[in-house]
Amino acid sequence: MPKKLSIVRTVVTLPSSHAAADLEGRNKGRAEIEKKQKCPSQLPLVQEAGYSIAKSGDMKVCENTNCIWKGCREGTQNEFRAATIMKPSIPLEPEVRLHIAGLRNDYYLNILDWSLENLIAIAVGSAAHIWNGETLQAIESIDLNSSSKYISSLAWIKEGTCLAVGTSDGEVQLWDIETKKRLRNMFGHLSVVGALSWNHYILSSGSRLGSIHHHDVRVAQHHVGTLCQNKQSICSLKWSLTDQWLASGSSGGILNIWPSDPGVKLQSQPLKTIHHSSAVKAVNWCPWQSRVLATGGGMKDGILRVWDVNHEKIIQSAATDSQICSLLWLPKTSELMTGQGLPGNQVKIWKYPMLINSSELYGKYSS
Repeated sequence: MPKKLSIVRTVVTLPSSHAAADLEGRNKGRAEIEKKQKCPSQLPLVQEAGYSIAKSGDMKVCENTNCIWKGCREGTQNEFRAATIMKPSIPLEPEVRLHIAGLRNDYYLNILDWSLENLIAIAVGSAAHIWNGETLQAIESIDLNSSSKYISSLAWIKEGTCLAVGTSDGEVQLWDIETKKRLRNMFGHLSVVGALSWNHYILSSGSRLGSIHHHDVRVAQHHVGTLCQNKQSICSLKWSLTDQWLASGSSGGILNIWPSDPGVKLQSQPLKTIHHSSAVKAVNWCPWQSRVLATGGGMKDGILRVWDVNHEKIIQSAATDSQICSLLWLPKTSELMTGQGLPGNQVKIWKYPMLINSSELYGKYSS
């Protein structure tokens, strides 16, 4: 079974990629890697004799049993703890821990994504760090080489190694991770690009000014459509797996469902509009029921909802008692995972369709 990766900051955050939705189902063959307790005390570029504290943007993983990382040394209580309400469907302890210093503290950004090729991308400042989940090795980072702008969103293309990058000054870039070359720059937004989502060759991007642009990445005149969400900051975008609908969540609690036609104009209206009492940051379509969408509300809401978008009705809901930062479907076990923010900072696992909280994972670090 391939390794599972837990990426941890002061708040446990789940990757938002389709591939990560089936963590336990990754079955790509590779040589068995010796299982060791790993912790963030060794930089990928190992210094000669010792280990240093990570500088901003450094990614590190450790196998040193004498390191200072609490929870790594034998006999020390693991920093991750698990509360099991029912028999867990996934391991409750991480096999690999990554620590990345200098993450931007902005709830509305989407700076982590996991590809079908088992590559994890995470943005720190103007750089995107890439981690190979097969080899458990860091890949050379890509960098905007700018002190005035930062990466605000990331999204892997469904097949391949092309990474879409949204920036704080409204630009969308495409990078080939294998060659480390920037393929193209796409302009049009006037503010932070906080969300990205692919639909084959169409890349959709959402900005803080509430506009959604559709880019046809095959052609020179890439901007083929625009949607407007009442000037509310777009903090989530997700194309359905059938490519039939685009879900967009905003900071003002609006969830819109848009048609698949990319050649739309500003006056186009959403097919559905669903109101929440707080920001809609967590959005994901059910892999086995195309009309079913799960959403998670922000700090003033904190409710996990599963919708039948055809009829605009709630199938089931559950109070999570904290803001929901991200969510994933687990098709093999018919479950949902939610990444929770304040005040709990944990991962919760929910049995679907009843939304019974079956397990909780904790990885909070004290300041």
